[in-house]
Amino acid sequence: MTALTLSTAAAPGLRADAIVIGVAKGAKGPVVAPGAEAVDKAYDGRLAGVLETLGASGAEGELTKLPAPAGFKAPLVVAVGLGAEPEKDAGFDPEALRKAAGLAARALAGAKKAAFALPVDGPGGIGAIGEGVVLGAYTYDAYKDAAKDAKAKNGKAPLAEAALLGGKPRDAAHKGAVARALAVCEELNRSRDLINMPPNDLTPAAFAAEAQAAAKEHGLKVQVLDEKALAKGGYGGILGVGGGSAATPRLVKLSYTHPKAGKHLAFVGKGITYDSGGISLKPAGHNETMKCDMSGAAAVFAAVVAAARLGLEVNVTGWLALAENMPSGTATRPGDVLRMFSGKTVEVLNTDAEGRLVLADALWAASLEKPDAIVDVATLTGAMMLALGSRTYGVMANDDSFRTAVYEAAEEVGEPAWPMPLPEHLRKGMESPVADIANMGERMGGGLVAGLFLREFVGEGITWAHLDIAGPAFNEGGPFGYTPKGGTGTAVRTLVRLAELTAAGDLG
Repeated sequence: MTALTLSTAAAPGLRADAIVIGVAKGAKGPVVAPGAEAVDKAYDGRLAGVLETLGASGAEGELTKLPAPAGFKAPLVVAVGLGAEPEKDAGFDPEALRKAAGLAARALAGAKKAAFALPVDGPGGIGAIGEGVVLGAYTYDAYKDAAKDAKAKNGKAPLAEAALLGGKPRDAAHKGAVARALAVCEELNRSRDLINMPPNDLTPAAFAAEAQAAAKEHGLKVQVLDEKALAKGGYGGILGVGGGSAATPRLVKLSYTHPKAGKHLAFVGKGITYDSGGISLKPAGHNETMKCDMSGAAAVFAAVVAAARLGLEVNVTGWLALAENMPSGTATRPGDVLRMFSGKTVEVLNTDAEGRLVLADALWAASLEKPDAIVDVATLTGAMMLALGSRTYGVMANDDSFRTAVYEAAEEVGEPAWPMPLPEHLRKGMESPVADIANMGERMGGGLVAGLFLREFVGEGITWAHLDIAGPAFNEGGPFGYTPKGGTGTAVRTLVRLAELTAAGDLG
């Protein structure tokens, strides 16, 4: 992981491989952002003009490299676009800082140290820049030969250290912002590792072992139900989905408790370590990225560990519903009826609608503990991708105010989300002639139908929200901002923020 340090040093005298500055998009051309005054002065106040000559406009996603001025101990200046220049007396949006810092960190792979002279507006700015650096520098190279030499992308190791200029090393708030950024983003990167891991290695049992190791490291309680315990307990949904695979299913309960906590949150994650579709086999071209179907469980896992590392005054329980969905002679068939952990029966009309089956059992298990709220996270439906695209996730809930709170938390931390309804008329489409409910309903509005199905398995009177992260969980395109190609770790920061708000008494 990239190390973060705070520094009050002036950019010209700092020994580093590069100085990173911000450039905003002004009304008449690029504008050098606050934090880079010493760099601009060294260019005789003409840095904006030089950057414009090189083609820079200050737009988000731009990166321009130029030689450092004479007298600088760093040989390189890296200018990153921050987007539109803010109004007078308004600071830069934290998400703009995250994206710019992430872009620079990725571009500086192979460097030992870089100084980030981006606009700092108190601890919030420090934290945003730190998050962007740690997330942007991420790479996954565990299966490449270059990893043997501690190298990664293009044979270069990730940026080793980022000095955040304008940060005060002795200021408690600044140090706290850095500590929070490291705790959250290191765990988010752990979730990315799990998402990127090949499914032949990340089986349900292997995922459970990862959770057990983290629990031991961070003082968490962990309980793992294997296939025998699941059968004894009547977890028909998880067993039904995992029945076709030689890699047997698991249900993992990961618990963080604080002695002064007055509230309890439960996070539930879909953990399909590989999804072939089962007997309802996915068509060619839809299988290659299905190792990412456990992204919800990875997000829940990371969020619980992050809450523990931050010492939040709230109890947080994570439920990881882990299974591999494969076709075989023992797989669930379309037309089968499963008896779920709640006692309800489900007619399985499509075995590729499996995520809702494992979540149903985990939601009921979470409900039995009577938490103050439950949030489930899942790469659940292609319909949500059609509705919201590849960078925004949908938020559904059984309480409008809670749905709004989750949406606002997501926006605050820079995870694009959108509130979605649960139309009652769609429930009728899941009526079954042989069971209490079917796992499929109307095709149109399929993401909302899935949400309505899950609502059936939430305990009465418990506040609940459902995050369908099918779109942003796995980036099949090129990297952007602090988001890499592959697993993204979407929803980790939203869950952590919800835990922080609950601990502070600001969430219900």
